Amino acid sequence: MRFIVKVIVVAFALWLTTLLVSGVSVVPYDDTAVGQVLTYLLVAAIFGLVNAIIGTFIRVVAFPIYVLTLGLISFIVNGLLLLLVDWISDLMGFGLQVESFWWGVLGALVLGLFSWLIGLVVRPSRD
Repeated sequence: MRFIVKVIVVAFALWLTTLLVSGVSVVPYDDTAVGQVLTYLLVAAIFGLVNAIIGTFIRVVAFPIYVLTLGLISFIVNGLLLLLVDWISDLMGFGLQVESFWWGVLGALVLGLFSWLIGLVVRPSRD
């Protein structure tokens, strides 16, 4: 259930990101509203899996670089992960499209910011 809520939050944040960042877009597999929503949900699920599996591995292996750069390398890593999601969804013929590496870095920054803000609203308090 928690994964589903995170996917919905990331899908909504991805939609907001595509509205704000012109170099990041999502190509739906169908022109209907349901097709667009399902495409955003599918791309968010792919991003969640890539971030959980590959992102975690990179963060563990590159921990010294994170310490040396005071965490600034995370912008580059998140941009690369977004480009990886672009490549995976391109293999399916629809999904995320990122114009270049720097659009990917900016898109990942905005996506992370939106996900964090929406997560603050959606997350229940632990009182």
